[in-house]
Amino acid sequence: MWAGRVLHAALSRAPRESRAQSALAQLRGILEEELESIRGAGTWKSERVITSRQGPHIHVDGAPGGIINFCANNYLGLSSHPEVIQAGLRTLKEFGAGLSSVRFICGTQKGEGEMNGTFDFQPGQSIHKDLEAKIARFHQREDAILYPSCFDANTGLFEALLTSEDAVLSDELNHASIIDGIRLCKAHKYRYRHLDMADLEAKLQEAQKHRLRLVATDGAFSMDGDIAPLQEICRLASQYGALVFVDESHATGFLGATGRGTDELLGVMDQVTIINSTLGKALGGASGGYTTGPGALVSLLRQRARPYLFSNSLPPAAVGCASKALDLLMESNAIVQSMAAKTLRFRSQMEAAGFTISGANHPICPVMLGDARLALNIADDMLKRGIFVIGFSYPVVPKGKARIRVQISAVHSEEDIDRCVEAFVEVPICWEDG
Repeated sequence: MWAGRVLHAALSRAPRESRAQSALAQLRGILEEELESIRGAGTWKSERVITSRQGPHIHVDGAPGGIINFCANNYLGLSSHPEVIQAGLRTLKEFGAGLSSVRFICGTQKGEGEMNGTFDFQPGQSIHKDLEAKIARFHQREDAILYPSCFDANTGLFEALLTSEDAVLSDELNHASIIDGIRLCKAHKYRYRHLDMADLEAKLQEAQKHRLRLVATDGAFSMDGDIAPLQEICRLASQYGALVFVDESHATGFLGATGRGTDELLGVMDQVTIINSTLGKALGGASGGYTTGPGALVSLLRQRARPYLFSNSLPPAAVGCASKALDLLMESNAIVQSMAAKTLRFRSQMEAAGFTISGANHPICPVMLGDARLALNIADDMLKRGIFVIGFSYPVVPKGKARIRVQISAVHSEEDIDRCVEAFVEVPICWEDG
């Protein structure tokens, strides 16, 4: 009898295993077909491996000699700044590798005070809360809240703030994290044409029936290097009783007279309600993001924002690096002021050489090419000439809008910039037939 049961179980197990194997085989087929379609479209993204610290001059696996890096978000060159590195090492030693907890359980940390003079943290203050207070002061806002990334800040904001009674109006070229964050909320969704203020006004008029209206835009658009017309956006928001949200990830630290961002650049710091930004670009390049704005909003996010409630605290070393980066930025704006001249040098030389450069006056300088394979091939040829750039194509940018995005850093020399232009001129450009 026992043997019969074993045999029955074995026989019944066989069809289940067969079905599971069949499902796995079906999945593999679907995935391979999808992957092949990406390769066939010329949009396959390979990952180059850097074998050195991040900086203007790097080493790349498989590429001989030193390489000039023109594709990092390291706008101020702080990723490898010695004071930023030392701050990270000290916080790592004092506070450990991580908290193994979310903030509201046991993930908000402060030291015993013996290293306060070295860290520039307030005596007895949590390192996390001290950084949040520093961010709020930097942006001249009431409070701030930290996240593991700005992607998390964007996916946490809209769902916690907006309900089905509200409306959000979003630029059609906003970053994917803004789009995903808006998808998560129950608010009525309006999408206006890129930088089109007439279309935004029409959408604001249509949205008057809702309780809250929130206009959401990038301050600087990462793929095009153009800047949102915040003066006009804020004027329309005031006229139609709306709030303004700006993602400053590609502006914080280097746009505006003191690096506060596009709201400072355009003189509307007192009119933008909410700012989200990142610690992973100009401010040291480690990781982390934040929301800063009204104190009551930040308090609500601490209670309801799911990426905050269900993600580990920002690691102490990342907190230390970002805090020091902010200190350096607030001590002097000299590094900020050097960006404009270097950006102009690259843009003017490239345009004189016959290239089309998207955007204006931003260190993101997209070299527009159109064809995806062409962008990828030129990027490969540039690496052979000692220049690290990346081709961007669909789905990162719209179809037919492939480009190579060049990013200028404050730590690039004039010689670095001139060599990059020379390499673009040297590369043969062969357009695909059709």
